Amino acid sequence: MERADLEELRRARALLEYPGLAIKIANYVGKPVDWGLAKVPKGAQEIVVSATKKSMESALEVVLHTLNGELERKPNNWGHRLAAMGTGAVGGAFGLAALPIELPISTMVMLRSVADHARAQGEDLAHPETRMNCLAVFALGGSKGSDDAAGLGYFAVRAALARSVAKAAEYIAGRMAGEVAADKTAPVLARLVSTVAARYAPQVAEKVAVQSIPVVGALGGAAINTLFINHFQDMAWGHFTVRRLERRYGAEAVRRFYESIESPSPAA
Repeated sequence: MERADLEELRRARALLEYPGLAIKIANYVGKPVDWGLAKVPKGAQEIVVSATKKSMESALEVVLHTLNGELERKPNNWGHRLAAMGTGAVGGAFGLAALPIELPISTMVMLRSVADHARAQGEDLAHPETRMNCLAVFALGGSKGSDDAAGLGYFAVRAALARSVAKAAEYIAGRMAGEVAADKTAPVLARLVSTVAARYAPQVAEKVAVQSIPVVGALGGAAINTLFINHFQDMAWGHFTVRRLERRYGAEAVRRFYESIESPSPAA
């Protein structure tokens, strides 16, 4: 592998394996996320799960009908971050009550940003498999640190999602070929949404844990949402960098290089 590509793979590994969103938030607020979780009202878990599922269903709608195959261009990270800051301000001002409205909007903004990264790495958004991989990014980066990365690492999550992603892409491709709109309630799509949502929900809970605290306010909520979207922009860059290198060198070779890299450290 060429030196420049190996350096990109090294950075991708650092982003994908460490640190998780909880550590990023903890570094910002100066307290562990568990501190925030203890202050979340009872019954909040049901609200988080419901809002997360709704968000993934909305994201699937975007994936099926509005992502397009524009020419490759540089990702508009800051434009999407500013949009996420706006929705985060609402979440910070109104707390948990705003989550069912704020989270689907934030997720769709992040999905657009994820698609930007896919396109910039040479992915074809007209291809169903690329679209499903955009959705799958929300399942990445859920580990809280390097200690449990082996069980929740990047390739482990990809392996767990592989069949669902492939089946969903195959279903959509078949519908597109027949000029019939894909049904978002189809079992293969519902299964992928449920799998991704199960990995996304704990990260949403980590965001809510801090954002729903009354003293956070609108400005704090905007800052937390900036961390939130920045995290998934990192996951998107890392994921689609690995996929680009796999197209060049082969999946097995890239994984060998990836696993040979020493323990990751946070990217600068």
